[in-house]
Amino acid sequence: MAVPARLGTGLALALTLGGTAAAEGPGLAAFFPSLAATAQQLAQAAQPLDFAIPPQPLDKAVIAFARRAGLQVFYDTAKLKGLESPGVRGRFTAEDALARLLEGTGVTWRFTEPGTVALERVAADGNSLVLNPIRVEGEGGAPATATIGTLPPAYAGGQVARGGRIGALGNQDRMEVPFAITSYTEETIRNQQAETIGEVLANDASVRTSYGYGNFSESFVIRGFPLSGEDIAIDGLYGTAPRQIVNTEMYERVELLTGASAFLNGMPPAGSGIGGTVNLVPKRAGDAPLTRLTGSWAQDSRFGGHLDFGRRFGADKEFGLRSNVVARDGETAIEDETRSTLLGSLALDYRGERARVTLDLASQRQRVDQGRPVVFVSGTAVPDATDASANYATAWSYSELTDTYGQIRAEYDLTDRVTAHAALGARSLREDGDYASPTVTGSNGSATVGRLTVPREDQTKTGELGLNALAETGPVGHRLSLGATALDTVNRNSYEFASSQATNLYDPADVARPATLLASGDFDDLPKVAETTTQSFYLADTLTFFDDRLLFTAGLRRQHIQVEGFDRSSGTRTANFDEWAWTPAFGLVFRPTETLSLYANRIEGLTPSDSAPATAVNAGEVFAPYRSTQYEIGGKLDFGTLGGSLALFQTTRPSGLTDPDTLVYGIDGEQRNRGIELSLFGEPLEGFRLLGGVTLLDAELARTAGGSNDGNDAVGVPDYQFNIGAEWDLPYLRGLTLTGRLLHTGPQYLDAANSLEVPAWTRLDLGARYRTELAGYPVAFLANIENVTDNAYWASANGGYLTQGAPLTAKLSVSLDF
Repeated sequence: MAVPARLGTGLALALTLGGTAAAEGPGLAAFFPSLAATAQQLAQAAQPLDFAIPPQPLDKAVIAFARRAGLQVFYDTAKLKGLESPGVRGRFTAEDALARLLEGTGVTWRFTEPGTVALERVAADGNSLVLNPIRVEGEGGAPATATIGTLPPAYAGGQVARGGRIGALGNQDRMEVPFAITSYTEETIRNQQAETIGEVLANDASVRTSYGYGNFSESFVIRGFPLSGEDIAIDGLYGTAPRQIVNTEMYERVELLTGASAFLNGMPPAGSGIGGTVNLVPKRAGDAPLTRLTGSWAQDSRFGGHLDFGRRFGADKEFGLRSNVVARDGETAIEDETRSTLLGSLALDYRGERARVTLDLASQRQRVDQGRPVVFVSGTAVPDATDASANYATAWSYSELTDTYGQIRAEYDLTDRVTAHAALGARSLREDGDYASPTVTGSNGSATVGRLTVPREDQTKTGELGLNALAETGPVGHRLSLGATALDTVNRNSYEFASSQATNLYDPADVARPATLLASGDFDDLPKVAETTTQSFYLADTLTFFDDRLLFTAGLRRQHIQVEGFDRSSGTRTANFDEWAWTPAFGLVFRPTETLSLYANRIEGLTPSDSAPATAVNAGEVFAPYRSTQYEIGGKLDFGTLGGSLALFQTTRPSGLTDPDTLVYGIDGEQRNRGIELSLFGEPLEGFRLLGGVTLLDAELARTAGGSNDGNDAVGVPDYQFNIGAEWDLPYLRGLTLTGRLLHTGPQYLDAANSLEVPAWTRLDLGARYRTELAGYPVAFLANIENVTDNAYWASANGGYLTQGAPLTAKLSVSLDF
């Protein structure tokens, strides 16, 4: 190993003394308690690492460098203001990377002690000016067994990260786990002006987004299986995410794990997530002070403001505060549809020598007036999509949701190789709305529309407790995880149905709010309708061989699910589903080279099953949970500036059906999804970035009722879908970037008989951004246009109903850092 001259003597001495200490036992270490740490820091500084830091203001580049290199950097923020770093990409030692990062800036550097670097500004006379010390602490402060403070760094190009949270296994590098994960960064969210996580996940070829059943919630289809908003995790914890629409402004990362994950994450509370799960990483205060004010406008007349504030306090910057406040209101690009958003969040954290604590508090209010609804079809043909901006909503329909949540997470390093962790969370939801989705009955667009009014309240409590540890048995390394999780959520609601009235999809009637036809429950004191309780215990071990070139993961989770139903009028319990289930997982990773990782896994998904319907002879019978089984093999590439992955998978999910001859309901049906998943990301050429992928799916129904639909495609699952996005930094105008993205989705079926086919669709997005300085302050101008061609299309048939794609929508924003 080549050692930089500046570090060579000290490194040799440290390694010599360290080797003596190891040979002679603990006696020498007692006289030199920091010797091992010093040797480790020096060795780390001399080890080549992959860096992917794009050109940007120097102070931000230094922060990214410190986090990647695991070093402490001292500098004066004021002295670096206005300086631009050329960035650094490739595999270098920390010393070489820092030299490249500072090239042309007039700033030099020196190691003041192992693991600590001081930056110095060169004066006009050639002498160095030592900058006032401001410490930027890198990732090295938290051990490998921690999850707080170990967020994987961004990959080349900054659009995705090098890894993310793999459930019970914690934060991991994507190349070292036998699962597929993509983590979209804050930079991607900001640059694309993504307001909801659905707009972030539009970057992924494995995901398509629709609305929920009769409402405006974002519902995702991942690898051909649905994921509902209730089954999204925040900082690894289920139960606290907003139920329908999740705004992005308070999150640092949107992490997508494609594939089943019952062992990794536990059973999702709403019972979806067979094809993949999403984890949201809250923003934390960085080492550099942040005050960013953003003003935005979106077509047609939607204005907004966003304040992002972050500071660290204390002698060692051990206390952090990050706050986000958002307000948006106005008419969208869909005629007569208005949306308003109010969001406030506070993220506090503490990072000590052995303890780390985070506290997240947030409240989000969403209101949608005359929102364009989903469309049901009872005719013999799929209607043509209306004009892209047309609205067939009734004038009185609306939805209003207020979600308030808080969660605290704490870690303590019992030893250098054992970390205990615990988390607690709670969420409160209030939902009100008049929902009116048309049902099309004729090819000319003739339809009926009624009204459903459902006030709802949810109260959720959730938590986890566990240990992470590192150990060795001879030449075999072990990464151990064990713990327990629990969640309880209570749903209260009442409802009103109103009679249907005639309308037309292409020429909507001016329908008055109809009178109530059927009602249940007290609207002033909502009755308890359902309670879901889940508990689980898990144990996992990742065995590492041959210097981490071969890794084998085995895990087992014991899960308890109880779902109770209650009568709205009497409050008596009417249903009780109470079951335990084991969900194992196995995964293998082989790294023949540093750039290639081959993997395979066998893992299960778990969801509550249905009870027999009233039309069956065994009405009310409760069945064991649906157990889905996934097999996956794949490979991942990492060339430093360009990364990608290829996965082949099969997932089978049982389903319930009523036998047409005996009228007995049972868990006898099956949906089998086979697919190929290809992804590509990074910055293969300086200033040119790629982000995209292709997913091929064969979602087949088997053992259907009477065999009538055996071999047919599953509802709402296209055979293929692909995305390709590109960004180009113009070389002749520094700071200006042009962007483009193309999304294509193949045909899909609206019914299990495959008689109603929804056409394929294509969407083109274009954008530009310009970053510069005004009066010494960084400023960014962003412009994005989604669906540039104003294409009218049905975006999804998920759920057996139609969700129309958004029309041409222009977005503008200006942000100022001060």
